[in-house]
Amino acid sequence: MMSTWKKSPDLGEYDPLTQADSDESEDDLVLNLQQKNGGVKNGKSPLGEAPEPDSDAEVAGAAKPHLSEVTTEGYPSEPLGGLEQKATSSLVSYIRTSVFLLTLVISMILVLLCAFLIPCPPRDLHSTWSRHVGSQAGGDLSPLELADVNGDGLRDVLLSFVTSRNGSAAGSSRSTANLMCLSGMNGSTLWSSPLPEEAQDITCLDLMPGSVAEIICLVTGTRKMLSAFNATSGKAIWTLNPNYLSNGTLAAPVVLLPDLDEDHVRDLVVLAIGETQPDLCFLLVSGRTGSPIGRPVKYNIVGVGNLIGPQVYITANGAVYILFGFGNIQAVALRDIFVQAQNRDSSPPSLQIEEPEWEKRRSINLSELIDVYSDGVELLQMVKAPDSNCSNLLVTTRQGLVLLRGQNLTPYWTLSLQGLRSQPTPGYFTDDQTLDFLLQIQDGLGMKKMMVIDGDSGSIAWSYSAPCHMKDAPTTSAVTSDQKSVFLFWAEGLSPASPNSDALMGAEPPSLHHLYLLHPAFPSIFLDLTNTSGTVTASEVGINDLWKDAFYVTRTTGPISEGHPAPLVVSKLSLRWALMEGQMVQLKETTPKIGRGELRRFLSRIKFVDSPYQI
Repeated sequence: MMSTWKKSPDLGEYDPLTQADSDESEDDLVLNLQQKNGGVKNGKSPLGEAPEPDSDAEVAGAAKPHLSEVTTEGYPSEPLGGLEQKATSSLVSYIRTSVFLLTLVISMILVLLCAFLIPCPPRDLHSTWSRHVGSQAGGDLSPLELADVNGDGLRDVLLSFVTSRNGSAAGSSRSTANLMCLSGMNGSTLWSSPLPEEAQDITCLDLMPGSVAEIICLVTGTRKMLSAFNATSGKAIWTLNPNYLSNGTLAAPVVLLPDLDEDHVRDLVVLAIGETQPDLCFLLVSGRTGSPIGRPVKYNIVGVGNLIGPQVYITANGAVYILFGFGNIQAVALRDIFVQAQNRDSSPPSLQIEEPEWEKRRSINLSELIDVYSDGVELLQMVKAPDSNCSNLLVTTRQGLVLLRGQNLTPYWTLSLQGLRSQPTPGYFTDDQTLDFLLQIQDGLGMKKMMVIDGDSGSIAWSYSAPCHMKDAPTTSAVTSDQKSVFLFWAEGLSPASPNSDALMGAEPPSLHHLYLLHPAFPSIFLDLTNTSGTVTASEVGINDLWKDAFYVTRTTGPISEGHPAPLVVSKLSLRWALMEGQMVQLKETTPKIGRGELRRFLSRIKFVDSPYQI
């Protein structure tokens, strides 16, 4: 028997071939027909169209049966319990919707609570501030240190200075020294502590590496003071009894050593110099208590010139030596100092390691001293050797620079230079991944020659003369994520280069100095970042690890007016912000010429990282 389908507004014409080839079963067709025709009300389709007279929908509408009775020929009608099932289905759907909405509301509340209750890390990209911290009355030293003392992820600023206070007698005054900590975020005072004497150095570190101990700041005075301060509170933890220094005074900043007394805290050594004789005295000090580890150990050193060191050098084999001297460099094994201080013949196993090439240089008359370098030494600094776990020795002399190999103390290269008195600034200028050095050399009256020395060959990689009347203006560098360095230095304002000269003459009076930045990718361009009318006595570069930014902190003394001490100002400058706001100074015409847009795009991609060459 053949059944005939009528034309429906929703289903269209019936095609036997299509019906035969369709993947849809008859049950699906019936269900579709029930869903579509089940919505007919008052003889009209859901779209408002009247059904055809001979359609099944018209028959259903005329008889007005219950909705569950609407069916298609040949198929059973919906059971009477359909309404109860639909009611149950509606209830389940309602419950599901309610649970979903309730979950969504709870999630939003939790997100808002997290947003308001959990502090976000401070954004320091535009943290540029300047703070007048008082007046400096006397004191030639300008210690400056950076350390995160309040745990906010930003390094704070520690400094010490001498102020003058009026005494009880008319016209009399006395000087007092202070140790102060400023917030790295806004320059506000976190704490301040009085000192018994002027400080020559502030060093903040963790005496227990790998632990969660608080940062300790070691403050070395100019006479007999050595104290350890809690960096968070500014309270003194311990102070070395000055009686242990006998008649000597502290000649140099305290130096960090390995743990000698096996109390899991790194220990220290200080160098004192006799007041009436050229005796140098080493004193080992416990990093935990500040008490001496044994008695003082004296050496009689013959030499003329600057005091060198002390500095700790650890060889590739693990042997520990102390470098020091007067106009020369001597070395003594830490083992020898420890044995004499303890007045015994044995030492800890960690101190029994020797470096054969160093031991060959022991002096015949003074068997404990090793001759390292002895030709007019002015400065000494450690330089990390490429692809090595030790460092080389960069020696500044009255005749120039010498780089000594740390393994055997032989010269790697020598450079003859006159007028070099400031410490070279290490950084990456060339592409060989070897540390290069920025130098400042006096180049006539009121002029300084800036020079970059290739650390691999000792040759001059870049040089430029600029006007600068500021004495001993500090230089520094910061490392970028692509293993390059930007170099920062001070000079007077520069005007555009003349067509026939590479030199730029000062365009402003000598009282105003500008901070310039040199990037090795653009050696013919300076970036003018900021300026000051004071004298910059110290500067440090710190890294904001979270935002891959660097910041430049300066300690500046203003001009001294009659009857008034010099104002002391501490300033902080975000380098990534300063790069985008700085003014471009073209040193000379280059081909092709660098556009401001190209330079800004390059600078916007710079990210700063911690220096990989810190020793």
